[in-house]
Amino acid sequence: MKADIHPEYHTATVKCACGNTFQTRSTQSEIHTDVCSQCHPFFTGKQRLVDTAGRVERFRQKFGKQST
Repeated sequence: MKADIHPEYHTATVKCACGNTFQTRSTQSEIHTDVCSQCHPFFTGKQRLVDTAGRVERFRQKFGKQST
């Protein structure tokens, strides 16, 4: 490997929009994120499931076989 061509790899602080902070390693010293494992719905278990069956049924009732 060539000397002095790689960026320095050091400890970085990751700051989430929810206020959570944690340490990792990166070429940047500070990283700002919108979501993390503490606030993402998949990891918190607060997922919102979309009721597509109900929406499809309402669409069919509204725009289904209409007499012209």
